[in-house]
Amino acid sequence: MTATAAIFAPRGEKLTGVERQFFRDVDPWGFILFARNIGDAAQLRALCEDLRATVGRDAAILIDQEGGRVQRILPPLARRWRPPLTDVARLGARAPEGMYLRARIMAEELRGFGIDVNCIPTLDVAGEGTHEFLRNRCYGETPDQVTDVGRAVVRGLLDGGVLPVMKHIPGHGRGRVDSHLELPHTRASVHELRAVDWVPFAALSDVPMGMTAHMIFEAVDPHFPATQSGAMINLIREEIGFAGLLMTDDISMQALSGTPGDRAKAAIAAGCDLVLHCNGYLDEMRDVADNAGPMSEGAMLRGRAALALRQPAGEVDTEALDAQFEALLARR
Repeated sequence: MTATAAIFAPRGEKLTGVERQFFRDVDPWGFILFARNIGDAAQLRALCEDLRATVGRDAAILIDQEGGRVQRILPPLARRWRPPLTDVARLGARAPEGMYLRARIMAEELRGFGIDVNCIPTLDVAGEGTHEFLRNRCYGETPDQVTDVGRAVVRGLLDGGVLPVMKHIPGHGRGRVDSHLELPHTRASVHELRAVDWVPFAALSDVPMGMTAHMIFEAVDPHFPATQSGAMINLIREEIGFAGLLMTDDISMQALSGTPGDRAKAAIAAGCDLVLHCNGYLDEMRDVADNAGPMSEGAMLRGRAALALRQPAGEVDTEALDAQFEALLARR
């Protein structure tokens, strides 16, 4: 059976009978978790096991564990992390080394609960006008800095047995509004975008998974956001060179118009491999599943290639890694 081209989120800390049957029937490619799904350690492990049991396979389980405002698992279950841009600034020239350690510790924490995909690195290049919802989630203000730190984060996660998802392709740093609420636009030229925004994504085009930006790039497609733009998805594949599994950002976000099903259908038609739907509302998930349909053969191959990179991590002393990380911060 071919999985449905979707990643879904449960509504609470335990699956309801209706949710369990729905996931069993629809067979989404994977799942994503949020703070609303997290109680204690035993509960979280049990939920991950239950989700995989519903589809009868070792499905990917994703989370957004960035640090700062976007950190789903908090103390006492995991360390509290500062916003990425804060630590990058404090680390200075040692940012790649420090952010590797930070990602490696995160990976160890996540795998302990059964979570094997973290939706980082955030490769958007921050600028003066970057909206506050995104700015301190970034890794820097130059393409080279973002690339170097992003590559270190990717290595840290993979060394810990967790898959990275680079976001938000092809770059969200020029967004002046919060895409959770409105649709950002940029009038930047292709030359400007090619010189800044697309650089980190092209440099890390070998990352196994990526997430699109709900943003209109008028120089490429003045009518549709990247998530639903065939022209932009083609550019992501051909010019940026990303060959991995491509998922949408959350289609529950109000940057997109239409019903959840309309949004899902448009994204798949544009060339996305998977639709990410995050609010856990069952009626919306049904609509998404009906319109996203089964994964294409190419998407299935890209999905299998990504999951094959989930390698068991060797034993590591996270307290020692944490001490190394803090020592780097203290050296400024």
